[in-house]
Formats: sequence, structure tokens, C-alpha cells
Amino acid sequence: MSDSAARQSAMPSSYCTMPDVRSVATGTPAAVASSSIASPRCSSTRTKMVRLLAPMTRDGGERRPHAQRRRVVNVDRPVVSRRRAAFGRVGPMRSCICLAALLLASCGGAAVDEAALRDEIREEVRAEMAREARRNRPRAEVDAEVDVALPDTPRFLIDAAGAPARGAADPRVTIVTFSDFQCPFCGRVQATLRRLLEAYPDDVRLVFRNNPLPFHQDAMPAAEAAQEAHAQGGPDMFWRLHDLLFANQHALERADLERYAAQIGMDVTRLTQALDRHTHQARIVADQTEAGARGARGTPAFFINGVQLMGAQPFERFDEIVQRELAVARRLEAAGVARGQIYAYLMRDALDAPPHRPAAPTPPPRARRQPDPDAYYRVPVSGQPQLGPDDALVTIVEYADFQCPFCVRVQPTLEQLRQRYGNDLRIVYRHNPLPFHENAMPAAEAAAEVHAQAGSAAFFRYAALLFENARALTRDNLLAWASQVGVSAADVDRALSDGRHRAAILEDQRLAQSLGASGTPTFFINGRNLRGAQPYDVFERAVDAALADARRRVAEGTPRGQLYASIVEHGSTSPQYMAETGGAELAPPDGDQVYAIPVRDGAPSRGPRTAPVTVQLFSDFQCPFCARVRPVIDQIVQRYGNQVRVVWRDYPLPFHQNAMAAARAAREVHRQGGDQAFWAFHDLLFDNQRNLETDEIVRLAGTVPGVNARRVRRVLESDRFEAEVRADMQAVADAGVRIGTPSLFINGRLIQGAQPFAAFEAAIDRALANP
Repeated sequence: MSDSAARQSAMPSSYCTMPDVRSVATGTPAAVASSSIASPRCSSTRTKMVRLLAPMTRDGGERRPHAQRRRVVNVDRPVVSRRRAAFGRVGPMRSCICLAALLLASCGGAAVDEAALRDEIREEVRAEMAREARRNRPRAEVDAEVDVALPDTPRFLIDAAGAPARGAADPRVTIVTFSDFQCPFCGRVQATLRRLLEAYPDDVRLVFRNNPLPFHQDAMPAAEAAQEAHAQGGPDMFWRLHDLLFANQHALERADLERYAAQIGMDVTRLTQALDRHTHQARIVADQTEAGARGARGTPAFFINGVQLMGAQPFERFDEIVQRELAVARRLEAAGVARGQIYAYLMRDALDAPPHRPAAPTPPPRARRQPDPDAYYRVPVSGQPQLGPDDALVTIVEYADFQCPFCVRVQPTLEQLRQRYGNDLRIVYRHNPLPFHENAMPAAEAAAEVHAQAGSAAFFRYAALLFENARALTRDNLLAWASQVGVSAADVDRALSDGRHRAAILEDQRLAQSLGASGTPTFFINGRNLRGAQPYDVFERAVDAALADARRRVAEGTPRGQLYASIVEHGSTSPQYMAETGGAELAPPDGDQVYAIPVRDGAPSRGPRTAPVTVQLFSDFQCPFCARVRPVIDQIVQRYGNQVRVVWRDYPLPFHQNAMAAARAAREVHRQGGDQAFWAFHDLLFDNQRNLETDEIVRLAGTVPGVNARRVRRVLESDRFEAEVRADMQAVADAGVRIGTPSLFINGRLIQGAQPFAAFEAAIDRALANP
């Protein structure tokens, strides 16, 4: 008996004993099998040790010389196999691991059946060799078994390493989001993302990447603060700040960021230094660059195992893609790809740029019917909330949505009209809650219950509260405001729960659709249609015309109490159109005619040239409606990503005395700094459109990085770019159409005015479906 064996046998059986190190050093299966192995109480550890030894002794026999061993790392194999391939080698480090395992496994010094142990190790070796062979199959063999790409769905190469992540530790589906802490759509989608993580806790991992948009002034500092949180406290601290920032999107100034940091336990001094020094800005810009290269210029943008999804989509859309990706992942697992390597496997052949798509040909123009501006529509008012007497000479029927920002903006104009016309004017309210405003329908139902309980006066007081608080239409607030106007909150709560007014509201919407009033706000002034949040003078002209007509009818014998009914009695219940005209100049079109307006080379644009849909935006920097359409354009870019290209075209109206100068200055800024400088200057001009004198235009230009303001002044002191601006305007005339601003040509089809997003969405979806 060796000295070591003697010492071992003399030790109590309750202690772990050390095997003969010399027997382990040989690295052979026989030596390993003959080492002192485990008393029965350590059988589980013994099993683990056997499984550990198996991949180190692949052939179950003597270790081959190094020169005879096959190199198993093969670049033609899946990524997952490369790390594991190294386990086929047995060297000094491997022997040390064997020794460590034996130290843990050799308990009690009891004798063991060496032949049985040897057989057990050999069986495990054979099983491990079979698993290894399956993992190390050539890539072509794996790809032949597994269809890793979704049909007609490109995957984009998105780096997920090192970025903050939460969710499954070993995911089958990795969702990378490019987001902006000030973007309202990014805020809106957070509940959907939380729901996804809750629905797939073991399968889905969410990775955050930055894309602060330039027109959100607080977005970059917020992104820097979030990166500093990650640097200080890792993913946990990052996500705590992330959630706070999205919960407080309207309070992201420097003091707010420092307050949130203190709230979650960050070192505020380090945060201040990071913000002052822009410590993390390079990382954020790298994220932005990658997002742009992959066609994700808007926010939020998602890549689900590399499959792009743009915008704050509903849960069902995310779930559809996640389910498909889970099916792909499970097929990959069945083919030998480990869960932790699924994302890397899918990224092997992913795209690093959007696929090229040829521009859609412009269909030839064709004449279509035009809306009749003089048509009367039969719009019932009986039983609806109203302000003003039944025998008013002019009745304005308002179709509105309590969450619609344009409906909010027009309320002071309506109040001004009431003050101006007194008892000659009646305003009647009808509901049209738009489907993409999630709180609009509950607000409409609550308002209907207020009207049912307390009449028109209470309704309009309640409506005023809703419009004043359009961003806070929660159920609790709806009930609290009901109490403020003297209505039972409990009754309103029951009405919201049982949906008693929903049918009436849906009937309002059906009528609106039949009249062509799909957007909000829409008005019918004694039966004549007026759309959008128009300025006061537009309403005044329309009311004066209706008033003159009403007085004439009364003078001819129509009783005031029957006036409105007599005017709309024979009105239309569907959109009315003018007869076709053969002239070169057309009335405002209905959106069906396609106009051939070539895209100007070098025009400022957002989105790829290869986008299947081109939106040419003819606009005027001094036009208030052009300013109102800006957030809708942003929403289009965010919603459609690389599917849409927005092109700026100049159309300064002659009665805006500073619009031509602003257009020429913008051209010079674009010449100096390209698209990025242009759009930054574009935002500044609209933000300051009430003061666009020469000195102010030059000052604003000087605030754009990289722009020489003196050169802009020289342009304004000359007539440079005026001919080019007028060429944009002439392009519209050459196409045979007369427009105002803003006007958007979507693959040649015209939409005019500051319409709600839904109007543009329908036109773009139509263009995508019929290229």
C-alpha cells in the first residue's frame, strides 16, 4: 500500500479524502477511473464529475499526442460550436480541473467497483461525443434542416453586446429597441414592452439602444444620464432611471435629471461631471449611427431577432413576430444551437443596411371628381348637446375628439365666435373619438353621461375640462371632473363600465364617416363643411356668409325656429363633388388624382431615396397650419421608417411677407450643412414664425452647428435662391393643380391642410399597397 493510500485509509469516513495525484496527472481514463471515488453519500457529485470528465476523454481510451488531434474549430460551423470545440483537448489545465473534481468527489475513502466506473465513464463519453458531433455539424447541414429566415422578412445586424438589457437571461428572442426618452410614442409603448416581458419571462430579452432625436432638446441629456446610471450601477440602476424618465417625459431638464438620480441612489456629483463632460455622448452617437444605417431614423424602432418593427405598435403586432421567432428558435435548438447562441446564429447573415428597393413609378395623371365647396349636408342636431338657442340663425355642428390636439386648439376660436355672434349662433357637439387616441372613447362616454344627467350646460363645462386636460384623461380624472360639474361620479363610473352610451357614440362616428368627416375637428356651418382648426377669420367669413343667407330666408318667410331644418332638409348624406373640369387649373382635389411632380434633385429630405413612398411637402415657414402639421410629419417618419421619404418643397405664400426670405435662408443653410442642418433650422423657423425679420433669421441660422450666419445674411441681402424657390412653386402649377399650404403629395396624390395623422396614414398605406 502506498503512503498516500495508507494515510487515506486511516482517515475517518466522514472526511473528504484526496486521491493519488500521480494517478490523475497521467490524464488517462484508466487512471481517472482507478482513483478513489466517493462514498455513496456523494453519489450526486460523483455523477457530475463523470459528466465533466466525459468531454475531456472523447474516445474513451488513451489521450492522443497533440499532433494527432483533430482541430475542431471550423469557420464553416455555427458560432455556437466554436467555443465548445475547445473542450475536445486535454492539457494541463484540463488535468487540473480533473483534480479539482476528484477532490470534491472523493469522499470517505470507500472502495469502488473500478470496472463499473470505467464502463459508466465510457458510456457518458459516447453520449457526449454524439452531442458534440451534432453541435459541430457543418453550417450548410444545419441550414438545410432549419429555415432561419422568415419569408420575405429581412433581418438586420444589430449589436446587443454591452447595452442595458432585462428579461430572460438565456433568451430565445432578443428585442433591441432604439428609443428617445422625450418621444411620446416611445413612452406610449413601454406598457406593451412590460407586457411582453411578463408574457415571455423565460424567452424574451429587451435590449436598450439610444436614438435621441435632434428636435427633442432634452432627449440627449436624458440619454447621457441613463448611460451614466448604467456605468454607476449596471442594468438594475439603468432600468430604474429609464422607468422614471419615461414616467416624467415632460420634466427632463437638468435639475429634473439630478433629482431622479438622487431618488434612485446615484452619485449625483458623478452624474453632473458626466453631463458636463459629455462622457457618454460618443456611445450614444454610435447608437444613433447604427440606427440610421439600419433604416431606423424614427423612434421607437425595434429589431426582434433582427426583424424590424417601427413605431408604438399594439401588443398583438409584437406578439405575432415574437411567436414566429420562438418557432424559429426552437427549430434551431432542435438542430443543436444552444439557446444562448440563437441571436448570434441569426446575426450571421443579417443585413447591415436596408435592401435596395427601386422607386415606384409615378402613375400617369388622370382627372377625378373634386369636392363641391357649396354643397349642403343633412346633419341632424336633435338631442345633441348645444350652446345657443334653438332658433339661432347659424348652427355650427362640431365633430370632435377630446384627446385631439387640433380640437383643443380650436376651442378658443369657437368661444370667440360665441362672443361675437351671441344668440344668432348655436354650437352643437357630436362625438368622433379617433381610434388611435386610447382615452378619447372613455372621455366621450363620460361626457355623454354628464349630458344625460345634467343637460347641455353641464356637458360643455365638462367638455372644457376635458379639452384643458387632454393629456390626462384617466378614469380617475374623468370621475373627479364629473363631480366638479355637479354630476354623480358613481353614475359616470357605472356608465363607463357598462358602455351604455357607446352605441350612440358609434352612430355619431358612422354619420361622420358617411359625410366624409373622418378627421377631427370637422364643422358643418348651416350644413356647409369646414375642416380643421382654421383661424378665426376663416370661421368668421363662413359664419357671415351663412348669416346673410339665413337673414334672407327669414325675410322671405321662413320662421327662425325652423330655419336650420329647412336649410339642411334636402342636404346630402354623402360627400358631394363638382363636375369634372377640362381646364388646366383644378379645384382642390379629393386625393384620388395622381400628379406628376418630379422630386427636385438635392432637395432636403428625411428617409432613404429608395423608399417605396415619397411624400413631397409643399410648405411655408410663416404659415401657422404648416407649423401644426410638423408633429404629424414626425409621426409619419416614426411610424414608417425606411418605407417613407419626406421631401421639403418651398411654397411661400405672397401674403406672408417674410416667408420668401425664410425659404431662401433655409436653402443656404442646406447648402452649407446638408439635411441635418436644414431640418434643425426648419424647426427653429417654425418655433419662431411670428418673428421672421431678417436679423432674427440670421440669428437663428447662427445657432445651427456648422452654419456661417454671415453667408446667410449675404444671401438675404441679394436675390440668391429666389428663382429656385419659385421653381418649386412652378412645379405645382405645371402639374395642373392649385394648392395652399401645407400640401402633401404622397406618391403624387394630394392631401391638403393640417390633417390628423389618420388621414396621412390611410394615404400612405394605400400607396404601400398599390405601388
